[in-house]
Amino acid sequence: MVVSLAEPKAKPTASIVMTADVERYAEKANRIVIRHELGKVLGVIEIVSPGNKDSAHVLRTFVEKTAELLFEGINLLVVDPFPPGPRDPQGIHALIWSEITDHSFKLPTGLPLTIVSYQTEPTKTAYVEPISVGVALPTMPLFLEGDFYVDLPLELTYQETWNALPLLLRQLVE
Repeated sequence: MVVSLAEPKAKPTASIVMTADVERYAEKANRIVIRHELGKVLGVIEIVSPGNKDSAHVLRTFVEKTAELLFEGINLLVVDPFPPGPRDPQGIHALIWSEITDHSFKLPTGLPLTIVSYQTEPTKTAYVEPISVGVALPTMPLFLEGDFYVDLPLELTYQETWNALPLLLRQLVE
């Protein structure tokens, strides 16, 4: 029997068909990559999505990929606007940091969300800002090389983006 991959076949059938949208949503995660003009990746801004925390497998993959970026010398800013859950009881940063060092991280009481800037050189360092809903987003450093960084005014950026959204979209979110 000869099978041609060029011709699409009808989808197979079964009594029960189950799909997992989790990985599809995690793949749509918000990530901005900052490159040197010659193409080298200097930094990454990662905004955690609900899909990143939706299953143990997806969360583990996210944490491992993030730690891998840090070990490759790529600086990182991680914005985690979602509260810790059973898979990340101390938040995403605690899981990422446990891949880097044996020093643990515990969230302060009443501040369940985190924004973390990771500097890879000269020493791997985490600049952690615990926040909560209703608190203005901080200005955070995004390290590019060594001790050189740019400040990212997260609250101003959020407010300007929100104000630029069409009214219909803002009403849907509200």
